[in-house]
Amino acid sequence: MEKQIAKDLLDIKAVFLRPNEPFTWASGIKSPIYCDNRLTLSYPTVRKHVEEGLAKIIKENYPDVECLMGTATAGIAHAALAADILDIPMGYVRGGAKSHGRNNQIEGLVKPGMKVVVVEDLISTGGSSLECVDALREAGCEVLGMVAIFTYQLKKATVNFENKNCCFHTLTNYDTLVGVAVDNDYISANDLEKLKAWKVNPSDESWMNR
Repeated sequence: MEKQIAKDLLDIKAVFLRPNEPFTWASGIKSPIYCDNRLTLSYPTVRKHVEEGLAKIIKENYPDVECLMGTATAGIAHAALAADILDIPMGYVRGGAKSHGRNNQIEGLVKPGMKVVVVEDLISTGGSSLECVDALREAGCEVLGMVAIFTYQLKKATVNFENKNCCFHTLTNYDTLVGVAVDNDYISANDLEKLKAWKVNPSDESWMNR
């Protein structure tokens, strides 16, 4: 499944690998990869692979789940579609509370003790994703963990999730995607060193000179 999803993402250009013309993230980091998993929703076959994959890893790793909670906005559609497959409730968590109405940060029915899995599209450092976990815990939910389509496998994310005592599972990951990209001639074997060096220390721009 990891290789299939990785190839899907590359095929529909949801993921771009550009080690010789790096992207600049909002944080200022120069990156050889850019990921836009929202595109998966526009391709029915890929969308089916993704949602069935998410439902599968949720069922396998969190069998006691009672509700899925998507992260706003990228995780909402995936949470809804996976919850439909699993036939369980869903809702979503905003980045912050609304400034009007009931000032909700969490949309959907939540109860103290409810066993929840958070659905995200992408895990980079885990910062914004884990804010949703905090909000759900503050509301009294038991957060079993998180699932996502893709992870950059950055060390900072591992540390952040460990510090929050929250596990996560993804459909595919950076290492798998890079391997699939080489096997299918999306990139050359000569680009591998740059791609591997970036993952070790994304903020160190010396990887671009390799």
